[in-house]
Amino acid sequence: MSSFFIKSKDKPKSTRKGKLIAAPKRKADGDPGAKNKLREKKTNARYNEEISSDSENEGPIGSRKRPVVEENDYGETPQEKKLRLAKLYLEQLKEADENKAEAEDFETDLVAGRLEEEVLEQKGKLQRFIAKDLVQPDASEIRLLRGHKLPVTCLVISPDDKCIFSAAKDCSIIKWDVESGKKLHTIPGGRKGTEDRHVGHTAHILCMSISSDGKYLATGDMNKLIMIWEAETCKHLYKFTGHKGPVSGLSFRKGSHDLYSASHDRSVKVWNVDENAYVETLFGHQDTITGLDCLSRERCVTTGGRDRTVRVWKIAEESQLVFHGHEGSIDCIQLINEEHMITGADDGSVSLWSVNKKKPLSTVKKAHGCHGDAGLQQPHWVSSVAALHNSDTAASGSHNSHVQLWKCGQNYRGLERLFTVPVSGFVNSLKFSSSGQFLVAGVGQEHRLGRWWRLKDAKNGIYVIPLKRKPPNPEEAKTAE
Repeated sequence: MSSFFIKSKDKPKSTRKGKLIAAPKRKADGDPGAKNKLREKKTNARYNEEISSDSENEGPIGSRKRPVVEENDYGETPQEKKLRLAKLYLEQLKEADENKAEAEDFETDLVAGRLEEEVLEQKGKLQRFIAKDLVQPDASEIRLLRGHKLPVTCLVISPDDKCIFSAAKDCSIIKWDVESGKKLHTIPGGRKGTEDRHVGHTAHILCMSISSDGKYLATGDMNKLIMIWEAETCKHLYKFTGHKGPVSGLSFRKGSHDLYSASHDRSVKVWNVDENAYVETLFGHQDTITGLDCLSRERCVTTGGRDRTVRVWKIAEESQLVFHGHEGSIDCIQLINEEHMITGADDGSVSLWSVNKKKPLSTVKKAHGCHGDAGLQQPHWVSSVAALHNSDTAASGSHNSHVQLWKCGQNYRGLERLFTVPVSGFVNSLKFSSSGQFLVAGVGQEHRLGRWWRLKDAKNGIYVIPLKRKPPNPEEAKTAE
């Protein structure tokens, strides 16, 4: 019997050597019962014997396990580890709070700057000085987009600067992609007499406007009609009737869908596009109204053609302010900000105005030179003007083969020539992109309001003129290179 039990004890020693090393860990975490304690003592004894043996199989295992045991015995205690992690966490929180405070200060400064700009913009006193950095573009950089068969009369740029809408005497409307210069959509014009069945214009389109959110496009024609389109899809939505003469000016109030329209019938009408409704009519001009513009205030400005007046219409008060200054028919107008505007006339002059003064702040006569024989020279008509909103940059167009860029003086008390851009034909419409990155000119062989004469060499189309900037500083440019 005794030999039997001895053999059974010896076998585990030779066959289970490899498994006995991991046994202490399992038993140490197990039950603390009496039997387990006896087993742990036996296994510990075996473990010690195996560690001190010269066995090749056991040596590497013992050396791998030893550092773990030492680390558990002599490393940092759980309390020390908790304290270290707590300190690290507090440092991270402190750093995060500091970064957040810096970000909030920066954001506060940005918000304060924006609020200040908005207040100045509402007061009409915001003037960003951009003109001094503009550089004349090369002729090769100017793109010509062709698609209209007859002279382009008007155009607008979408608020995101990605699309251009143009209209012409061929009664068509084309939506262009600015980047590629390709046509995105075309609304064809109809022939005279097809008004009942044709969806679109059947007479010369004279004016157009797009809402500040880019939702609606409005167009007006010689047939006294105003068409409302969905700008995204060019789908026809509404038709407004009521004017008794050609519709010569359209403008959406910024931040709303209120539409102001002007006509050769000498009236200004107010419409609500959301409700497809007519609101009211305003009278005052003594001659055909040739241009209209508005911004975010509940007011609009108009030019009265041969009555030689500019009028500011206060819609809510149902009153108007009358301004005199030009010697000829005032054909175009554009607001620079809520308090200042620029106009052009067929006497060749360009004027800057403030709504607080009845006379121009500044006037440049013969802004585009003269034409004709000696002694019978006449100034080139100013057929279009544009202004980069809340800045000191403006532009004017005529038929002298150039678009003139202007720099407005401090507080708009002067006009200084910047440079000219070669454009052949009647510049019937000018618009700056909202980002100030480019200027678009709608050009034709004829004036948008008539056919007094024709420039056969001109091309009917849209010129996209890039507005390049000077490097901020020569030293900075060198370091950047």
